[in-house]
Amino acid sequence: MRVCLAVLCALAVAHGANAQSSGESDPTQSPITHHPSPLSVSLLTVGPGPIFFERFGHNAIVVRDADGEAVAYNYGIFDFAEGDFLANFARGQMRYRIVAGELADDLAMYRAERREIVEQRLDLSPEQAAALAQFLEWNARPENALYRYDYFLANCSTRVRDALDRALGGALHAQSEGRSRGYTYRLDALRLMAPQPALMLLIDLGLGPFADQRLDYWQESFVPETLRHVVGNAQIAGADGTTKPLVAGSQTLAAGEVEEPPALPPDLRWPFLIGGVALGLALFWLAGRRSAAARVPLALFAIVFELFCAVGGFALLFLWFGSEHVSAWRNENLLLLSPLCLLLLPTWIAALRGRPARRWAHAVAWLVVLGAAFALFSKILPWFVQENLHWIVLFLSLHLALALARGRVAATASIR
Repeated sequence: MRVCLAVLCALAVAHGANAQSSGESDPTQSPITHHPSPLSVSLLTVGPGPIFFERFGHNAIVVRDADGEAVAYNYGIFDFAEGDFLANFARGQMRYRIVAGELADDLAMYRAERREIVEQRLDLSPEQAAALAQFLEWNARPENALYRYDYFLANCSTRVRDALDRALGGALHAQSEGRSRGYTYRLDALRLMAPQPALMLLIDLGLGPFADQRLDYWQESFVPETLRHVVGNAQIAGADGTTKPLVAGSQTLAAGEVEEPPALPPDLRWPFLIGGVALGLALFWLAGRRSAAARVPLALFAIVFELFCAVGGFALLFLWFGSEHVSAWRNENLLLLSPLCLLLLPTWIAALRGRPARRWAHAVAWLVVLGAAFALFSKILPWFVQENLHWIVLFLSLHLALALARGRVAATASIR
């Protein structure tokens, strides 16, 4: 469960979700409250931060009045100290909130974290700006502030995107829907987490086939930097009926000093294949030695590996059947992280002590190998679309090597 929560926390960057009101009607059903002075609206985009849950970046909507007073509306605010936070997080029932605060305080915090800050001033009409400001004020009230969170479908960036699109009458959605650069949820998540390889790999193992669908720019705007480019390229209708850019001006308020993510995540297929085969051959060689110096490291590795696979398999089952984390459902890595590996722990503990294992353990070991082999075969079938070939070649090599090594260890023990 700790591994499971680490994966989920890494994905749950400081983003928001679709608001769920309680006790008050939608503000669009009420007359617009006209503000006493003209308003200026900006999109604030903050680059990656040094902490793992800041790796995706952040964004906010800034509303200024004629006197220069600026309010930043931030979605994606959460509190680890909230009651049952981790339990709700594990079940995929996260409740985040929107908070309105002084822009100056936010800028000071982001500058202290050495993060890039870019502000895009939006060329909204007075009516659009007033309607957007009214909606944000309504949304930030305590009775309306909480919302259901999802790190891909409903996060801080999608919430900002939806609020802007609402003020523009759907123009943002119309111009970004259907256009794609071929990215997926998995690809974006892995490239953004690439500076922290361990968490990147855990996230990759935890994501199911849902994360491998091709995204258009509207969907990919769950990444703040992508939304920044979508807004920067958007066109809207002017008062005279001609089109004009949505962004009237852009300014970099702070240069980022945090490591930028790569355009693509690393391709691990060849490294994992070569590493898996090499390690598998080494394990098979150790199994043929009759000394404790060879048997002990082999058994210790096998115990750690089988335990990791078993715990990982049960975590994936929990995410599928016990949580609302849709992006983790039907994870094909269950064929690699098999819960059956738990049954193999006693046989390797026995091998560590130089004792023969029970005969049924052979069948379990080869059943695990069969599952990993089917995962490889499934890549030619249209129903198995998960991008996990790199994990397949790694785990298949190790499962096969340990099954063969276990047979050699058992034969050696019998001779003794």
